[in-house]
Amino acid sequence: MARMKFLVSEVAAFVTRGEARRNLRVLLRFVLLLLVLVIVYSILFHVIMAAEGQDHSWVTGLYWTLTVMTTLGFGDITFTSDAGRIFSIVVLLSGVLFLLIVLPFTFIQFFYAPWLEEQTRRRAPRSVPEGTSGHVILSHYDPVASELIERLSTHNRPYYVLEPDLSRALQLHDSGISVVFGDRDDVHTYERVRASEAAMVVATGDDYGNTNIAFTVRELTADVPIVTFARSREAVDVHELAGATHVLQLTEMLGRSLARRTLGGDVRANVIGRFGDLLIAEAPVLGTPIVGRTLGEGWLRDATGLTVVGIWQRGHFETPNPDRVIDSTMVLVLAGSEEQLARFSDLTAIYSLPEGPVLILGGGRVGRAAGAALAERGIDYVIIEKDPARAREKHYVIGDAADIDTLERAGIGEAPTAIVTTADDATNIYLTIYCRRLRPNMQIISRATLERNVSTLHRAGADFVMSYASMGSDAVFNLLEQGDLVMVAEGLDVFRVPVPPRLVGKTLRESGIRETTGCSVIAVSADGEMTINPPPDTVLPENAELILVGTTENERTFLAKYYSHD
Repeated sequence: MARMKFLVSEVAAFVTRGEARRNLRVLLRFVLLLLVLVIVYSILFHVIMAAEGQDHSWVTGLYWTLTVMTTLGFGDITFTSDAGRIFSIVVLLSGVLFLLIVLPFTFIQFFYAPWLEEQTRRRAPRSVPEGTSGHVILSHYDPVASELIERLSTHNRPYYVLEPDLSRALQLHDSGISVVFGDRDDVHTYERVRASEAAMVVATGDDYGNTNIAFTVRELTADVPIVTFARSREAVDVHELAGATHVLQLTEMLGRSLARRTLGGDVRANVIGRFGDLLIAEAPVLGTPIVGRTLGEGWLRDATGLTVVGIWQRGHFETPNPDRVIDSTMVLVLAGSEEQLARFSDLTAIYSLPEGPVLILGGGRVGRAAGAALAERGIDYVIIEKDPARAREKHYVIGDAADIDTLERAGIGEAPTAIVTTADDATNIYLTIYCRRLRPNMQIISRATLERNVSTLHRAGADFVMSYASMGSDAVFNLLEQGDLVMVAEGLDVFRVPVPPRLVGKTLRESGIRETTGCSVIAVSADGEMTINPPPDTVLPENAELILVGTTENERTFLAKYYSHD
């Protein structure tokens, strides 16, 4: 009974819609036509039967008409004359046409299909729950949003993705994504997702769409932070005029990040992140006396005060092992102060890498940004680009990067590094394999657009892979938390968290953080002072912060262990 009442209420609500009422009128007109046809056939049935000398009731006439029109034709009532048989054929054929073909089609087209579509539309959420606040609103579900959602979920941050396409919204909803069905340029959509109560609105589409989103949200609220992605430098001002609080040029950021990991010029450490006074840097060891030594000898800490928090070798990250012998293909991840890094630079400045320009494969925005960053460091570079229209300066070589002649003209024989920057992951994989075959000892740094291709690029021979999606998600998350999160490389982060209550008063050795989570504590910040590379007997005080390094999975393990029940 309850189910029947629900169905009746659903149908009643459906037929009150304007489009549904129009469809219902069409269906009723057709039913009325069928009714008239049945009545006419019943009358003609009596006329012809009377001519043959047969007498039947009006109910029998209606019964005969319906059985013939529906092709049941029990045969208990038949005509004996040719006129009657011809009339039976006409009734049969019209019944097949109107009852068995047109009626089902009309019913499905004008009632059943729209009703099902309405039920489907009702499945797609159109608003966030009442009282929702502190959530993040994402304009698109794309690679950046996918990565950001993972990080938000890890930190128990609510989010909602806007999707104007119904089928896409339902697909996302069914796959477990918090989605709201609505147009991105409609202020009512942002009212339904409570944008004025949100922690942040993130627009990751193109420049035109992102500008429209920022402008529309500002019509509703002047306070919510809005982060937009700009595809070009020229668009930054327009985004800000539209109301964007932060405008991120991810292609520029990605190009510079790729360039920071380049071997070229001198062997000084390249700073890749900063936490107040704590700097995170990477330093290649090729061509220095560091090669062949072990970390356990203590020479680095004695000479500079720096701590090695990790080692990169051909795309694989290793936690420091005192007995690990350092070879020429390694890059050290260092943590320390600016003064300590300066000491390291003084020790290694006299050792130079092989001469030759850095090769940048691809002259798009990322490639140009990488070139500009290298130029700031005084490192020569050559960009290989197919399109002559992009060749703006002397650093360009026109040609196909997959062609050996082009690579030789660009100087692959002497280049210490190749940076692969195209937007197509399949092309990047191909070029990585090709360059690794031509120069087995060359450093290869690659860009990945899709997260799933990061491991493939490592297997292809890339030493470092930087993901557009991860860089975007980390940048947005930093702005959201108003804190520091450094992506050392794909899947490896340096992050800060408050000291968990259950660890207050314990020493680092007693905490077992590294043994149970895989994260390494590289600094402790308390009372405005930071202890860099704290010794194992350091006591963890209350109201302090830990700065840790670890993989994304290590970070999740740490948060789950120390914060899920606190």
